[in-house]
Amino acid sequence: MHVAEIIRKKRDGGELTRQEIDFVISGFTSGDIPDYQVASWLMTIFLRGMNSAERAALTESMLHSGQVLDFSDLPAMKVDKHSTGGVGDKTSLILAPLVAAAGVYVPMISGRGLGHTGGTLDKLESIPGFNVNLSLPEFRRVLEKVGCAMIGQTAEIAPADKGLYALRDVIAAVESIPLICASIMSKKLAEGIDALVLDVKTGDGAFMKQMESSVTLAEVLVETGERMGKRTVALITDMDQPLGNAIGNALEVEECIGVMRDGKGPDDLVTITVELAAWMLFLGGAAKSIDEGRNTSRDLLASGRVLEKLRELVSAHGGDPRVCDDAAVLPQAKHKFELRTPSEGTLVKIQCEKIGAASVVLGGGRMVVEDLVDPAVGIVLHKKVGDQVARNEPLCTVHYNSEEKFESARALLDASFEIGTDKPAPRPLIHRVIQKGN
Repeated sequence: MHVAEIIRKKRDGGELTRQEIDFVISGFTSGDIPDYQVASWLMTIFLRGMNSAERAALTESMLHSGQVLDFSDLPAMKVDKHSTGGVGDKTSLILAPLVAAAGVYVPMISGRGLGHTGGTLDKLESIPGFNVNLSLPEFRRVLEKVGCAMIGQTAEIAPADKGLYALRDVIAAVESIPLICASIMSKKLAEGIDALVLDVKTGDGAFMKQMESSVTLAEVLVETGERMGKRTVALITDMDQPLGNAIGNALEVEECIGVMRDGKGPDDLVTITVELAAWMLFLGGAAKSIDEGRNTSRDLLASGRVLEKLRELVSAHGGDPRVCDDAAVLPQAKHKFELRTPSEGTLVKIQCEKIGAASVVLGGGRMVVEDLVDPAVGIVLHKKVGDQVARNEPLCTVHYNSEEKFESARALLDASFEIGTDKPAPRPLIHRVIQKGN
């Protein structure tokens, strides 16, 4: 085979065979095919797309570019959840110990913050001592002992993905749905799971801002998972305002611990978490229906058993388990500032992406890959869309360590809240559920 012929074939709208896709991926991974040819190939996919057979072949080829974990000897089903990313999207921190407490194994390989969205690994690393860089044998040990484990992608897992993503970034091909699908699914299926629940965000704070694009991505992800023999379901959830009240790594950990303590917390965060958990329990065989999964999840959260499971998880990863009892164990910002309302009325809109960008500017995320994350900084909302506000009432509290960064973030925050007179129509938290056959 010749790479130029494969590029030409896709450029002209042809369907690539599994053998041609395998040839490019294996050659790229081994270094036999240069980056510039693979970049050209990726751009043809971005422009021409892929059908379902091509997407499945690309996912499988990327999956088998590295090690595929096997947890079939464990006595219960293995289920994971993946989110496409959002602002304040912290559900993984609750879901892993929650689902494990119900008897389903959760092997979770997570990512870091990307753009204006936060990353699970950055949140976990705000817990003193928490090690997300476990080896695969250590990952298995924690999973067997605790029932859940949460690490970053290792060199052994889908190595083709890391290189392909870097190329997509520099050639402006990140938004390609076939390439997004293969990137997500190759990593998730390498975890040795039996089923996968996908949280596909839509709205201002999501990467897919339009419902049509979010649905298309969800359908492609579900179809690919099912073709690979894994039970897969996707929930289209709202990201037109931040999820929960806290945005920022340590602040989000603190908020999640509050939910795990007694099942109480921001309504949107609890609702989305319970719904995702219900599907994970249903697909994992721990609930006979989604309603049973919801009831089990709420009962577990209210009982405090989920917080005890988190304590086990933190200890097994080398972290300080006192975090479960005392928020002061988490990094604390030196300064706080209350942003107040300029007038009375109704909060009609929150510019979600701007709020996420403000957290990044404070140091809660990365402007460039090399940036160090400040785990203490962030924003805590006191009002959400639809709330009534009085003049000079606190909208949010900014936690910061740098005056210069605060001033830059404040400019974004000042433009993030829109106050009007008419209460907006509420948006549903869960827009659609997409599964095989619908």
